[in-house]
This record gives sequence, structure tokens and C-alpha cells, in this order.
Amino acid sequence: MLHHNTLLRAGTCGGRQREYVRFGTILLCPGRHWPFRVSGHFVRPQAVPRRASDEHNMIPFSVLDLSPITVGATPTKAFTNTLDLAQHAEQWGYLRYWLAEHHNMTGIASAATSVVIGHVAGGTKTIRVGSGGVMLPNHAPLVIAEQFGTLESLYPGRIDLGLGRAPGTDQTTARALRRDLHGSAESFPDDVVELQRYFADTVPGQRVRAVPGAGLHVPIWLLGSSLFSAQLAAALGLPFAFASHFAPDHMLTALRIYRAQFRPSAALAKPYAMVGVNLFAADTNEAAQRLFTSLQQQFVNLRRGTPGQLQPPVERIEATEMELGGVAHSLSCSVIGDREAVREGLLSVIEQTGADELMLTAQIYDHAARLRSFEIAAQVREAIASSKG
Repeated sequence: MLHHNTLLRAGTCGGRQREYVRFGTILLCPGRHWPFRVSGHFVRPQAVPRRASDEHNMIPFSVLDLSPITVGATPTKAFTNTLDLAQHAEQWGYLRYWLAEHHNMTGIASAATSVVIGHVAGGTKTIRVGSGGVMLPNHAPLVIAEQFGTLESLYPGRIDLGLGRAPGTDQTTARALRRDLHGSAESFPDDVVELQRYFADTVPGQRVRAVPGAGLHVPIWLLGSSLFSAQLAAALGLPFAFASHFAPDHMLTALRIYRAQFRPSAALAKPYAMVGVNLFAADTNEAAQRLFTSLQQQFVNLRRGTPGQLQPPVERIEATEMELGGVAHSLSCSVIGDREAVREGLLSVIEQTGADELMLTAQIYDHAARLRSFEIAAQVREAIASSKG
């Protein structure tokens, strides 16, 4: 089933207009864009039209991994599990395997994202591997160009660079990363353009080059959970990934804006949108719901400011009604259940968002159960594709 929170919350709509060199005017207008409406017993997104060509093809599924560190385990074990999952995902037909940058989180091992990407790419053969994402405000664009230019040189044609503009951590840790939070976030559009320039062919008189990196044209994605990210991706003609797996509020509005404002570029002729979904699949609905409690506990702890290692499933979560409501809101884009429930849930997400690709993530305590969850989703995708002929 598609889990949800039935409380529809509205915000204020306000913003400001800012000029950015190279890609025109970006309008910032965060506001009242809750993506779900009540329908029967479920809260389902209002439909976003899909292109006619999509109706006869099943979209690809991909994996987002945070390399979770479970209670009592080590980062070494997390990396072993990450590679094992990537190898299985490759066998099961997943298109991409992305890793995310988070810092000072005792339950997440993927802080050195480019290093872990190399670990995964080196242990697989065909699956695309990338960042979902690298938080560009934490880094100099030249350094990222060199890192991903190196990865692309080692594993040609298999590397993706997904970029976010959040720090991926708290303010104290961000300062420890030696970045100016305000200035770095403000310069994000210019930093993206600078990064594109490093991956482009060199031009006469260019004084700073990424070596390796120049001329490799590493695919860049923009990631986000805001209307700003959607508008920037559209203005630059880049593929867009929406972080609906933890911040679903603006999802449908962002997708509409991205498609409506998209400008074709050398990188992409038509808009291409990916949607993040939490996946908890098991042989029974009850087992899947129990697996979900690990992620619920993680988000309760995040709201309390006490993040930790990924907890085992529980029968009952010790939290206030307000905490549980907030968590339900954040995790409303989750598909939980047995094979049939997962099929129904994933088809609903695809139908309502018009996504070109789904990025599935599963913060599951038991590694075998996590593998099984992704296996079920792959089987569901194959069955749907077969039924479409």
C-alpha cells in the first residue's frame, strides 16, 4: 500500500527573483504545494500527464543506497553489504546504483561518496554507478570534476554525477567541512555551470582544467526537494531527481514546473524526471510493515536530534503522536507490502507522477531482507513489462 499522512498542511507562498548568469531568471516560490489529495482510504497524488510514448514501456528502476550501519555493525560490514546489494541489483536488471553524501552520521557510511562509488563500480560490470547525490556546496567544483573524471576514466560510460545543494549534515559539521554555508548555497547555480565547463572539451586559453575530467562529459543530474531545484534543472536542460522519499511536499508541482520550463540542451533533448520511493517488500504485508519500523525509528531519532545506527524492527515505536505524524508526513512516498501491494503501489506512483525512472531506497536492518525487497521489486517490474508486451 502507499503509506501517507492524511493531514494536509499548507505553507505560505513567497519568494524572490534572482538573476543568475548563463541561464536566465530563476523564480524562487516555495509554498502551498502539498502533492497528495484524499481519495477513499488512501491519499494519492493528483495525476501528472505522461508522454504517449511512455504508455507502452515499463520505466527503469534504480537503487539509492546510504550504506547503512546497523546496530552493532561496522562501516566495513556496511561496505560489504553495499557491494553485495549492487552485484545483486545488476543481476536483477536495475539501471543505476547511487550513493549519497552524509556527514557525521553514525548510521551512514557513504560520507566519502566518490570513494564508495569506485568500490561499487570496481565490483560490478554493467550497472551505472553514481552519486545521489554529492552535496556541491561542500566541495570546490574542480575537485568534484577531478574525482568524477577519474571515476569515468576508470569505468567509462558507467558513472553518473547527481548534485544537491544541501550540506548533507548539521551546521556545526558543515563548518567543520570548511565551507561557507550561505555563500556556497547561494553560488550553487554558478558552481553547477562551472562543473559543466570542466567536463566539456577544453578551449584555447582555458587556464584551469580538470585532469582527468576535461572532455569526458560526465552526465550531471540535479537532485532536490524544492521548486528551485526543478527550475534550475529545467533552465540548464539537465535530468532531475526529486527526493520524494523523504520530502514529498512539492513533488508534483516541481515535476510540472520542470517539464513546462525545460530547455533542451546538449546534454538532454527532452525532460527526464526520476522520483525517489521508499521500498519495503516482503512475502507478507505484515513482514513488510515490520521492516518499515527501522526507517520510522531512524526518522524519529532524526527529529529528536539524536541520529544513530539503523535499529532492528520493533512491534511498537516509542514516540509521541506528533513525532509519528511528522515521520508519516516525511515518509509518505513509501511502498510497503507483499508482491501484489508493491505492484499496485509502484504502478500508482508511476501513473500519478509520470516519472521516467524510479529510484528505490530501502533502509532495512537485515541484509537478507533488504536483498529480498529489491528482488521482489525487480520481479514486479519484469512482470509488468511482460504484461505490456
